[in-house]
Amino acid sequence: MKKYEAYLMTFAGTLYFTTRTCPLVPNIFYIRSMIAQWFNWRTLLALVAILIVSGTVFYSQYLADKIAAEEKIKMETWTEAQRTIISSSDEASLNLAARISSDNNDIPIIETTEKDSITDFRNLDSLKATTDKEYLTAKLKEFRNLHAPLVVELSKTPYTANKYYYGKSKLQQQVRYYPLVQLLVVALFIIVTVIAQRTSYRSTQNQVWVGLAKETAHQLGTPVSSLKGWVEVLNETGGNESMSAEIAKDVNRLELITDRFGKIGSQPQLEPRNIVKQVQYMVDYIKKRAGSKVEFRMNTGGQEDIQAMISPPLFDWVIENLLKNALDAMEGKGFIETEITQTETQIFIDVTDSGKGIAKANISKVFKPGFTTKKRGWGLGLTLTRRIVEQYHKGRISVKWSEVNKGTTFRVELNRQAGQHATSTQQ
Repeated sequence: MKKYEAYLMTFAGTLYFTTRTCPLVPNIFYIRSMIAQWFNWRTLLALVAILIVSGTVFYSQYLADKIAAEEKIKMETWTEAQRTIISSSDEASLNLAARISSDNNDIPIIETTEKDSITDFRNLDSLKATTDKEYLTAKLKEFRNLHAPLVVELSKTPYTANKYYYGKSKLQQQVRYYPLVQLLVVALFIIVTVIAQRTSYRSTQNQVWVGLAKETAHQLGTPVSSLKGWVEVLNETGGNESMSAEIAKDVNRLELITDRFGKIGSQPQLEPRNIVKQVQYMVDYIKKRAGSKVEFRMNTGGQEDIQAMISPPLFDWVIENLLKNALDAMEGKGFIETEITQTETQIFIDVTDSGKGIAKANISKVFKPGFTTKKRGWGLGLTLTRRIVEQYHKGRISVKWSEVNKGTTFRVELNRQAGQHATSTQQ
């Protein structure tokens, strides 16, 4: 055993000496960690897609060039057939030339004089050529940029000739556009794969949340029931009334927390409640537990009764989390203002603190599981808050405003109870 310990100590010392004396070693470890971070299944999927598309583009270009070369030979043969038809008197040669000429039904051709005056065309839209005077001119310009004309000389003095300009066949165009089609297919495949992966991840994550919450509620249930029994024993014993009353408050608080955890994962029963009264209750609760240097403000715009469909235990949890986060951000000094406004269809609850604020780079992360700027904490409070607001109450929660060293405002949006008239449209 001592022998292995000596080997281990020697290896540790060598590693320490190497990393201290050779600056390349830490860099190698750093590079390896970066590679491991970037090389995941998404990167691999993107690389495979790039390879597929790149290979297809090169192969399609090769096929298009090969088809273009074959079409050039075909057009040269067709031009010779036209020369034969014009100049030959041999019946067999004329029949062969006529057949070659009629077999070309895919390559578009425009025939012109030696001065590029259009005299005839083949394999183009005859209806467009009749109705649109610029159609053949535009096609001639396009074909002239693609290939040099094939010329059949009719006479030298005076010089007359037929020029044949030709473009790309439909097959050649389809081959060139095929990579774009495949790129769209591959992109669609990647999008579907990523969406399926994210959906599976969220489903697994939701199952973990539900399982954790249910198990927490189950584990808390037994000791809470036992504590309630001991409170009853204290009540029956004379002289303990004040102490048992305080203990009963804490036990009731634990029972409320257990009830909240038990509702996660199941569809809670929503009921009409006065939001002003509900929020005021939680503000008063947090105020009793905050320091004297923290000022609490409540602004409802003169409204005393704003109704909304909520689950009271879960909604209280939302407000409590926001108020506690505000309290932690101020480090024991400042103010917390809760403002409730409404429109015809929505209710807005803004919780503003004068704390240290959130950096712009972190605003998009605050609702993600595990994100926290506190020395202690799991980073789950705002994640659960968002789940309660958006999934159970069909509302929305967001960071309305935040500035470093000035403060933060979280906004909760709820749907108004149907049939209630809004007396304030302040937002």
